[in-house]
Amino acid sequence: MMTQVDEFGLRKIKRALVSVSDKTGIIDFARALAEFGVEIISTGGTARALRDVGLEVVDISDVTGFPEMMDGRVKTLHPRVHGGLLALRDNPEHVNAMKQHGINPIDMVVVNLYPFAETIRRPEVTREEAIEQIDIGGPAMIRSAAKNAQDVAVVVSSSSYDQIIDEIKKHDGALSLATRERLAYEAFQQTADYDFTVSAYLGALQESQTGVSSSTSFTIMSFPKGGSTSRNISDPDIPDDFSMETFQGSLPAQASWSIGKLTDLRYGENPHQIAALYQTSLKEGLANAQILSGKEMSFNNYIDADAAWQLVTDFDETACAIIKHTNPCGCAEQSTLSEAYRKAFEADPVSAYGGVIGINRPIDGETATEIAKTFIEAIAAPDYSPEALAVLGAKKNLRLMRVAPGIDPLVVKSISGGYLAQTADLAKLNREAAVVKTQRAPTEEEWVALEFGWKVAKHVKSNAIVYARAGQSVGVGAGQMSRVDSVKIGAMKAVLPLGGTVVASDAFFPFADGLEEAVKNGATAFIQPGGSVRDVDVIAAADRLGVAMVFAGIRHFRH
Repeated sequence: MMTQVDEFGLRKIKRALVSVSDKTGIIDFARALAEFGVEIISTGGTARALRDVGLEVVDISDVTGFPEMMDGRVKTLHPRVHGGLLALRDNPEHVNAMKQHGINPIDMVVVNLYPFAETIRRPEVTREEAIEQIDIGGPAMIRSAAKNAQDVAVVVSSSSYDQIIDEIKKHDGALSLATRERLAYEAFQQTADYDFTVSAYLGALQESQTGVSSSTSFTIMSFPKGGSTSRNISDPDIPDDFSMETFQGSLPAQASWSIGKLTDLRYGENPHQIAALYQTSLKEGLANAQILSGKEMSFNNYIDADAAWQLVTDFDETACAIIKHTNPCGCAEQSTLSEAYRKAFEADPVSAYGGVIGINRPIDGETATEIAKTFIEAIAAPDYSPEALAVLGAKKNLRLMRVAPGIDPLVVKSISGGYLAQTADLAKLNREAAVVKTQRAPTEEEWVALEFGWKVAKHVKSNAIVYARAGQSVGVGAGQMSRVDSVKIGAMKAVLPLGGTVVASDAFFPFADGLEEAVKNGATAFIQPGGSVRDVDVIAAADRLGVAMVFAGIRHFRH
């Protein structure tokens, strides 16, 4: 039983254990193994499927001497299975132990796991149903085989079948050490992902039952590609099915992410960059949006659509945002959807061309007809009426996204050599907690405009300045190195009259010059966080100019 190894570390595949939940491609793969004289051991449904096409199969019970029992919970957890996987073929003591106990080596394990993630995706799934889909024997065999990649090949994905068969044909029934080690790496990745999914599900159940979340760790769940559920974003009864992350007080000392790739993208921000879309939540958010019509989504489409979606979800009433390069060129909150779109569009029609729209209500036919008058790249909305789909679906380049509401409570960004993580900016303005700092308080109309502008400013790149009226943005200054420059650019971008507008600033005015510039442009009231060493000077300038100023006490930097 001792094996000589050549320079490629080739190992002949003589005996394979095949037990798969996902049977995609398994018949052709097993048939190819059988053509090389590989003895196939199998279990349950997999054994029946292979026999049904005429393949010779050895039942696992004939190997272990025990029948499959307890509804299939116990079938492969046996020394004759794991001894055959873990024994080192070049270790005389291991070889002797195998002979003494009647254990034959197993050279390949072909296993994919019970569909736990797909099961818990079902809205009506019970805890008992989910628990039954926690695989025990599968991960145990995968780990045993992967640990002994020196001698054993472990195959956990049908996408590997063709490549493995090509190599077996090339090497007369053998696989190289390099291939076995690559397969082992993929195997441990899969079991890690699987365990994280189970852990997060059970943690969410525990939190829902006790109301206590863990303060020591968090997990982000991964799920395979699948459908999403659409609900009206305004529905009050949307359940919080799962907490994708759990944390309390502070972020943990160690963090583990497990994410699943949904699809490759054509390219990244630029054509020379490779890109893909990954999923971290169960069904909510842009990553899980259903693409109803139009061209394939690009990397930049997703980024802009997410910016639009996050902005409109900050509004309780009907809202529309038009995004260009992640910044809003127009945003409006109105009593009807068509009016919200018209007011968002008229704020900056030039920039709106080729933009991405976010809307927090199902789109109706009237609104769709208005949108169809200009070129738009993509729309993110909770749903579309049949009339809206007919109108917008006729525009072949327009991507229509149906998005289920949901907020990721953790924001992660990459830097060279690591990641930055922070809780999401979910702070909202409380008018009662805000402090009027000037001699003149805002009028009721100014207050409504200030509250609207403050929501928009939160989603503008810093330094952010938003000129607004009640329910409509008028001019946006974004991403400048100087706040006074953002004030000037916001006014320059304005198409509508600036007289009587209010100004929202995401951070404090460091000098009075920004305020003075905005007043020259027609602004009458301001909202800012406060906190500058020159707050007294800025407040004095506001009093001198007769405008109102409110300190929100909250900063909304967005880098």
